[in-house]
Amino acid sequence: MPDYAYTARTPDGKLVKDRIRMKDEKTLAEYLKGRGLMLTSSKSLDKKSKFSIQNMLKGMSKVPIVQKIFFTQNLSIMVKTGFPLAQALQTLAKQTTNKFFQEVITEIQHDIEAGISFSNALQKHPKVFSEVFINMIAAGEASGKLDEILINLTTQLKKDHAIMAKVKSAMMYPLVVITAMGGIGIIMLVTVIPQLTSIFTESGMVLPLPTRILIGFSDLITHQGVYILLAAFILVPVFLRFKKTYKGKLYIHKMLLTMPLISGIIKKINITRFTRTLSSLLKTDIPIVQTLQIISKTLSNIYYKEAMIDASEKVKKGISIVKSLEEKPKLFPPIVTQMINIGEESGTLDSIAESMAVFYEEDVDQTMAGLSAIIEPILMLILGVAVAFMALSVLMPMYGLVEAI
Repeated sequence: MPDYAYTARTPDGKLVKDRIRMKDEKTLAEYLKGRGLMLTSSKSLDKKSKFSIQNMLKGMSKVPIVQKIFFTQNLSIMVKTGFPLAQALQTLAKQTTNKFFQEVITEIQHDIEAGISFSNALQKHPKVFSEVFINMIAAGEASGKLDEILINLTTQLKKDHAIMAKVKSAMMYPLVVITAMGGIGIIMLVTVIPQLTSIFTESGMVLPLPTRILIGFSDLITHQGVYILLAAFILVPVFLRFKKTYKGKLYIHKMLLTMPLISGIIKKINITRFTRTLSSLLKTDIPIVQTLQIISKTLSNIYYKEAMIDASEKVKKGISIVKSLEEKPKLFPPIVTQMINIGEESGTLDSIAESMAVFYEEDVDQTMAGLSAIIEPILMLILGVAVAFMALSVLMPMYGLVEAI
C-alpha cells in the first residue's frame, strides 16, 4: 500500500494535514469521511513503479493456512470479549508475522473504519479469503453471532489443515525414496556403465539381454540426455497448462478416481470437505441452493464440483439433495446418501453432516497412518527389483569373461 500525504477539512472549516498508508485515494476519502473529515487534496508518496518486482511478488504471495487460523481464532476471542472490530484487526495486524497478510488486515481495518461492512471488506481480497469464509462472515454479521461463526471457521480451517498435512506427510516418504532411486540410477548409467561397456565390447562376447537393455539405457542418457532434458522442459509446462484446462481436469481427475489407493483417499477428502462445509453453512441463514454452490468451490475434484452444481440446480426445482447424490454412487457411497436422507427428513441435516465429517476425518487419519505401512513394502520391492536387475546385468557378463579366461 502506498503512503499518502493529505489535506482534509473538519466540519468547522479547520485544515488538517497528515500522512497515512492507504490502498488508494478512494479508500482514503472513505476513511476520512468516517472520521468526520472531508478530503481536499492528497498526494501519493510511493515512488515505486506500479509494476515493480516487489509488487509482483506481493501479487504472487499466499497466506499460509496457519496464519488464517491465528487470525480467526484470536479475532473470535477479541470480538466475544467486546473489542471493537477495527481495534481488534489493528491489534492482529501488529501480531501477524506474514507481511502480505499484515497489509491485507490493515486494509480491512481501514475499510471498516470508513463504514464498510466486514464481509464487504473481505470481498476485496478473494485470493486470501474463500467464498465460504466471506459468506459465513456475512451470515455472522446478519445474525449478530460473528464470534460463533469465527469459532466455526477456525475449526473448519484446523480440520482442513490437519487433513492436508497428513496427506503431504504420507506422500513425502515415497517421493524422497523415488527421487533418490532415480538419482542414483542416473549416476550409475552415466558414470559406471559406460566404463563396463568398453570392457564388454573389447571382449567380443555375446552379451545377455539384461546387459544389452542396461547399456541401451546408458547410451540413451549419455548421448541423448540433452534432448531428453529439452523435451522435459517443453512437455512439463505443456502438461501443467493442460492440467488447468477443463478437459485436462476431466481426464486427470477421472484417472485419479480410478487409481488404487489414491482414489479412496481423494473420495474421502472430498466427502470430508463436503460434509464439514455443509454443516458449517447450514448453521447460518445462507439458502441451501447457494450453500451447494459455495461448497462446489471448496472441492478439489472436478467431478465432485459438478455434482454439487448439479445438486443445486435440482434443489431449485424442488428435488431433494439426496436424490441428486444417489445418481452418483461412485462419488457418494450409500452411507453418505442414507445419512443425508435421514437428516433431510428429520430436519437435522446440519448435525448429521457434522457427524459424517468427524467420521470421515477419522477415516482419513487412519488411512494416512496405514498408508506408509502399505507403500513401504511396495517401494522396497521396486527397489529390490531395480537393484537385482542392475546387479545381474553387470555380473552375468563378468562370469562369462571369467569362464573364457
